[in-house]
Amino acid sequence: MIFSRKRANEARQARDNEVLDEDTPAESRGPYDVSEAPDAPRLDLGSLQIPAVPDVEVRVQADPQGVIQQVVLVHGENALQLGVFAAPRSDGIWDEVREEIRQSLVNDGATTQDVEGERGPELRAQVRTPDGPTDLRFVGIDGPRWMVRGVFQGRVAVDPAAAGPLAACLDGLVVDRGLEAKPVREPLPLRLPREISEQQADDSQEV
Repeated sequence: MIFSRKRANEARQARDNEVLDEDTPAESRGPYDVSEAPDAPRLDLGSLQIPAVPDVEVRVQADPQGVIQQVVLVHGENALQLGVFAAPRSDGIWDEVREEIRQSLVNDGATTQDVEGERGPELRAQVRTPDGPTDLRFVGIDGPRWMVRGVFQGRVAVDPAAAGPLAACLDGLVVDRGLEAKPVREPLPLRLPREISEQQADDSQEV
């Protein structure tokens, strides 16, 4: 099942709220832990809460049980794929994860480059696809017992200044890690919003 929602109502609400822009100090940007997140309209996907940003579409791929397999934010021809993982209480894991991603990409014939981005070390790659070379930009943000990984695709993969609304989504992202002990690097659970799950169940019963 693929759930795609433009969230026009939330977007209208977002216009009435302060939106983080490139002039916002980096230390006041998210992703936020749920314990310190500012109030704002968001789409609750369990461990991740996606802020409402005008013109950004949230595309979610979920299994029949409503467990989310993939979250992609789309703005025009640009996209940002999101993932969130368990991490240790003391140390961040982005450096190690980034190196593992690099090795995997190189083994598949991709070219990679380390870049210092506004959030710290990033990994850029050019991978081979049936449609030709594709650019990707990997970013990671270490939080308290969690790590968010983002993969930019499209023009934003080579031009971070073009990220605009997608960067605003990352800035306003909220992580709800929960209290349960989890192995390091295990993906944190994501689920469809309750109203979507209920609608999915109703549709199944009608078939």
